Amino acid sequence: MANTVPATRPRVPHFSSGPCAKRPGWALKHLSDAALGRSHRAKVGKDKLKLAIDLTREVLQVPADYRIGIVPASDTGAVEMAMWSLLGARGVDMVAWESFGEGWVTDVAKQLRLTDVRTITAPYGELPNLKKVDTKTRDVVFTWNGTTSGVRVQDASWIADDREGLTICDATSAAFAQRLDWPKLDVTTFSWQKVLGGEAAHGMIILSPRAVERLLTYKPSWPLPKIFRMVSGGKLSEGIFQGETINTPSMLAVEDYLDALHWAKKVGGLDGLVKRADGNFRVLQKFVRENDWIDFLAVKPKTRSNTSVCLKFTDPAVTALSADAQTAFAKQVVSIIEKAGAGFDLGHYRDAPPGLRIWCGATVQSRDLKALLPWITYAFAEAKAGLSKKAA
Repeated sequence: MANTVPATRPRVPHFSSGPCAKRPGWALKHLSDAALGRSHRAKVGKDKLKLAIDLTREVLQVPADYRIGIVPASDTGAVEMAMWSLLGARGVDMVAWESFGEGWVTDVAKQLRLTDVRTITAPYGELPNLKKVDTKTRDVVFTWNGTTSGVRVQDASWIADDREGLTICDATSAAFAQRLDWPKLDVTTFSWQKVLGGEAAHGMIILSPRAVERLLTYKPSWPLPKIFRMVSGGKLSEGIFQGETINTPSMLAVEDYLDALHWAKKVGGLDGLVKRADGNFRVLQKFVRENDWIDFLAVKPKTRSNTSVCLKFTDPAVTALSADAQTAFAKQVVSIIEKAGAGFDLGHYRDAPPGLRIWCGATVQSRDLKALLPWITYAFAEAKAGLSKKAA
């Protein structure tokens, strides 16, 4: 029987895991109030940057005594700023289970060259044994949601309340879609282009009072680049957390982030955003449950991401292939879908096991996900038919 081409396509076929889909109803005209051609240090610029910080606090429900800053170089810049400024005061546990977490391990071991470093890892699809992490006496660096594996921590109960060290959390694909346990987090970072679908190049860093204390009482043995410096003359550079960014931000990108934050408030704030992401995940959960040729990369249900959902093909005809052939098969499925205009940027991350990665954050509409699924089924059948022809 011929494989039937689906009759409909998603209205918005954008499922990239970064930059992510714009919020529903987005249009460039909504950014007409951007302070273009104006200095970000003029009152209009600083007011908009300060508003972005204030709305971030409101939507994410960040405690009043935590400081929020806008920093250069996206989430990567924010994480690097934290590690270069804060690590080295005591031993550090690096927790990694996918590409970005492993990248932070490399930076700490090979760039900062810290000697008292313990690495606690797990393969793609699994979480490390978090009981092995010493959150009592050591600093800890981890990702809340593994963007390239679709595996997230269930909560922060494994982090000690009476810890002496700091926790540095890369929350870039978790913030605005998953609930962050602020009392357990000392440094939290994310970027605008993830869950809220903002424009790239800007990162956010959120510091607890304990992180600020470390900044004021510890001086790293290495020189800090200008874009990493949060302390001047022994005092915290408060301007960073009031809208005085270290380098020049794009005011168009700032306006876009403000637009996304205002939308977030309209859909119910954090509660509404989490609800939307959870609803999207359930669409894929049902799809996986009804099809035995596909499954989640994340092994345990409670660790499965509701944003960067990673799937693997489990059909014996595919799993019997070599690793390179499985990668080629996954790319063919993605190509069929993209050529039909039914879904863009669905491929697995380059270092991850072959399969699909579908963004399900709050800016994605459930109806678009539902319209995508028949195309995944169609593309898989087409690619599998190609395997049969090669075998013949």
